Amino acid sequence: MTESFEYAALLQLIGERSAAFRSAVAAAPSLDAPVPSCPEWTLFDLVQHLGTGQRWWAAIVAAGPAEAPPAKDAGEVPRELEALLAWYAESNELLLSALRKAGPERQCWAWWRAGVSPANAWGVARRRVHEVLVHTYDAQLAAGAVQPMPADVALDGVAEFLDTCNSTPAAWPHEAATIHYHATEGRSWLLALDGTGAWPAPLTDDAAPAFASATGTAEQLLLFVWGRLTLSDLHIEGDKQVFEHLIAWEPEE
Repeated sequence: MTESFEYAALLQLIGERSAAFRSAVAAAPSLDAPVPSCPEWTLFDLVQHLGTGQRWWAAIVAAGPAEAPPAKDAGEVPRELEALLAWYAESNELLLSALRKAGPERQCWAWWRAGVSPANAWGVARRRVHEVLVHTYDAQLAAGAVQPMPADVALDGVAEFLDTCNSTPAAWPHEAATIHYHATEGRSWLLALDGTGAWPAPLTDDAAPAFASATGTAEQLLLFVWGRLTLSDLHIEGDKQVFEHLIAWEPEE
């Protein structure tokens, strides 16, 4: 597992990024404003999605070890701006409260439990940091005022995505390959794809040449793996088709 932030720092980042999210929503011209990076979503849809997610993961962490997650909160979400922002703030505090009470080692259900990232409160906290980070970008884009991401958080976001979304024991259905990701801030990662699955790791000096590599800032790489940027936004070397196969892959475990 890639080195990351301590638990207390993750909780602080959830609070900081959520404050930035609320500020972006408040600055937007309307809750009906389209979100360019989330086709067919309005800003209201984005807030509803993120707030409902915070509440759901709060319930998951509070439930502890489980074979399945609890149902999502189906309660009505207010459509007036001030009330909606208060609802989101409450949603976020429910998550933070559950994480504080649980502590980092508390086991819980997680959809990535077969991968590299741990199925515990620490893993949930890390995932929610980057969920809020990317959706803050979405909200800022809708408001027409995108702000740079903190580089250290974006770097961890790339690693976290590989540890969860690109980590699986499901067999890679194509020729075995390796992908290298290079951030201009000085960090790099390797993703191995073969019959044993997809497995991320830090990139060492003696690593074999990759089938394909992508270079960009940490923010660019994070937005790429989250589907907000495309291959044309990065410097790509090697076989682009490996990236195309990875983007289209929906592994079944």
